[in-house]
Amino acid sequence: MTTAAAQPRATNSVHSQEHLSVFDMFKIGVGPSSSHTMGPWRAAQRFIELLRQRGTFARITRITCTLFGSLSKTGHGHGTDVAVILALAGDDPVTCDTATIDARVAAIRQRKELNLAGSRAGFAFDPATDITFSDQTHAGHPNAMTMTATGPGLEPITQTYFSVGGGFVVTEGAPGSTADKPAPPRSIHTGQDLLDTCASTGLSIPQIVMANELAWRTPEQARAGVLEIWAAMAQCIWRGCHTFGTLPGGLSVVRRAGEMNLKLLGVAGGFASDHTADDFHAWASAVRAAKRDFTTIGKWVSTFALAVNEENACFGRVVTAPTNGAAGVIPAVLMYDHVFNAPTDRAVSDQRVVDFLLTAGVVGALFKQGATISAAMGGCQAEIGVSSAMAAAGLAQVTLAELATPARVLMAAEIAMEHHLGMTCDPIAGLVQIPCIERNTMGAIKAITATNIASESDPATAKVSFDGVVRTMWHTALDMQSKYKETAEGGLAVNITVGLSEC
Repeated sequence: MTTAAAQPRATNSVHSQEHLSVFDMFKIGVGPSSSHTMGPWRAAQRFIELLRQRGTFARITRITCTLFGSLSKTGHGHGTDVAVILALAGDDPVTCDTATIDARVAAIRQRKELNLAGSRAGFAFDPATDITFSDQTHAGHPNAMTMTATGPGLEPITQTYFSVGGGFVVTEGAPGSTADKPAPPRSIHTGQDLLDTCASTGLSIPQIVMANELAWRTPEQARAGVLEIWAAMAQCIWRGCHTFGTLPGGLSVVRRAGEMNLKLLGVAGGFASDHTADDFHAWASAVRAAKRDFTTIGKWVSTFALAVNEENACFGRVVTAPTNGAAGVIPAVLMYDHVFNAPTDRAVSDQRVVDFLLTAGVVGALFKQGATISAAMGGCQAEIGVSSAMAAAGLAQVTLAELATPARVLMAAEIAMEHHLGMTCDPIAGLVQIPCIERNTMGAIKAITATNIASESDPATAKVSFDGVVRTMWHTALDMQSKYKETAEGGLAVNITVGLSEC
């Protein structure tokens, strides 16, 4: 291991040959961070499964976890310890009751025991001593954690995991996260691969992506799965737009989406009944029927993004898109299209959602293969930047009609990323709140602007290619100082006094 001050060179290989599904890029889970919450959660689950495979699960009497690098430096603010506790207690981020997380974790801390994997009651576990926040950085990756299990008559079982962004986890010394997947019919690892495949087949980007998805699931499963992703995003927007109060963590950040929603709907003095029912579709209809001038629509886009990331900041259920810290950009742009552009016919609207998310998904996969989607590896350009590029591609695909050529769709993605290059990740107090929540609104607006620019441009005359911007983002990530990579040791994190009540 290196010291905390050192800068480990990235181990994420450029142009990796992993086969990525749209469901690798979009995962339903729990906030506030895909790399610092979701990844460690999955790693701890993987460790429990390792114990079962070795036949030692019933014999171990202690499990410890050591967090390194960024997982240690911002782990408290990101709830990394909470994720490990819940994983060991048998909870899953997709299905757990998010409303009871705080109470359940507090009870485990007080009792100093948990129900290991949901099946061994009374297992001794004291988070204060069994989870260590190390001052070192692992040489293998900035987001590393080592888990160890011991018991009478057993050799210690130790395994290190790397949380590489977007909820992806790599076991040290093991193949990549998707190495065991069957190969899809079309091998796509760069933007040029995608353009060449579209040209040779005459298919659109979402058609190519769907054809590849069929290597892993049926058409019905793929379509239903994508719509389930949208449903989770939509519910997250709805909850965030109908929740008030202050975010946890000590910064006293006031939630704003709820008040903005009320003002934009013209509701004064409290909720109107037709806007409080637990019905996303009724609320979306109210939004659709409200004022539609340029300023108001812009405010709605910001409201949608704020809503998602305010939910994310308080351990709410969100969708990695492609990360939790950037979870609000794509839902905000897709919601914008849903209420202000899309027809009300449900079948047509659903197909539009599918095409949007398939297109966004493959763009995210190309960034992951050619660079990174981890802020601990590349700063916030790897999260907000990538999500904005994904959203721009999806929006271009569904709004530009005959202009939505593969080249123009990737042009929109390139424009969006080009204007996020160099963005640092500097969360105040290690919380995914300031500046993270507002950055999602900016990423959403940039995605819409990028689509508008691409619609009036000729890709043949573009000076910057999609693959060129992916390479540039990666090289920028390598050159960026480690203090600007989700360590809370640079930027706003050290220049703004903790305790501010406003962003």
